[in-house]
Amino acid sequence: MNKKSLFILFLFILAGSGLLFGRIHDGHKGIVVEKDIQIGPNDRQDNVILLGGSAVIEGVIDENVVALGGRVTLSGTVKGDVIGLGAMVTLKPTAVVEGDVVCIEGTLEKESGCRIEGDTNYFKLSHLIPKFEGGWKGFLSMSLVPFILIFKLVMVFIWFLVTLVLANVIPRRITFASEQLRKSFGAVLGTGVLAMVIFAFLVIIAALLCIVLIGIPILLALLAAHFFITIFGQVTVYHYFGESLAKAFGQAKPSPLGAALLGLLLVSILTFIPFLGIFVALFLNFLVFGAAIRTKFGSTENWFQKPAAGAGTAGDSDL
Repeated sequence: MNKKSLFILFLFILAGSGLLFGRIHDGHKGIVVEKDIQIGPNDRQDNVILLGGSAVIEGVIDENVVALGGRVTLSGTVKGDVIGLGAMVTLKPTAVVEGDVVCIEGTLEKESGCRIEGDTNYFKLSHLIPKFEGGWKGFLSMSLVPFILIFKLVMVFIWFLVTLVLANVIPRRITFASEQLRKSFGAVLGTGVLAMVIFAFLVIIAALLCIVLIGIPILLALLAAHFFITIFGQVTVYHYFGESLAKAFGQAKPSPLGAALLGLLLVSILTFIPFLGIFVALFLNFLVFGAAIRTKFGSTENWFQKPAAGAGTAGDSDL
């Protein structure tokens, strides 16, 4: 059952990655990312992403419908998959889903007459981990393996949301930092190793200084710096690996968001491998620190090198 739940979550991420490889268009094509969505009988969209709220779909969706919470009412046609996480999904009698229907938590209501040509998968937490039904006694009797697995799955989903936001808000900075990682991989890796060593030393010093209070604001500042470095650097690393994988399969120019989500899928699979995943995660952390610090969060090729006269910053168009 654990393997199946892992597959379902990866399917969720892969669906997001696939639908975001193209550009976002205006009009009746492209991706709709809204809280409340109305697709009329004569309307047509490529993809729909629902973030809470409600979606009433009476027209045609050429690819996928992804719902993070909220309610989806489908009476039209979806040529791809319908994926819900904590969402209430209702398929009316005229609804047609040519792909799969996947619901994790939430509810799934299929009215008589609706047609699903693919598979139907519905999971609740109690189905994935039956011992949760026994309360704390049942929970404490579990082995650590499923608990660690669920924790990792939750972290993957959190990074999915972070990537979804960051790659849309500052795509040029993410892309530029990824290009520098490809161009100067060794230098970025070396910067990351040195930066992590210095950071660990500063954290130890700040922790010792907490005895006399002055270390508390220093420690908080270091933690804040670590947070922003990790957020930006992690998405950059996802983009780097995702773009490399996409190009290997013939996708010449994947979108920043599509590449980042594909990289998230690849990195998640690698870090799930027992024992080896620990070393992969440590190696990626070096790249995360190096990519964020060396490129000054995607604004310059080398923060430690004096820029040429008249040179601009790479991320200006994102701000």
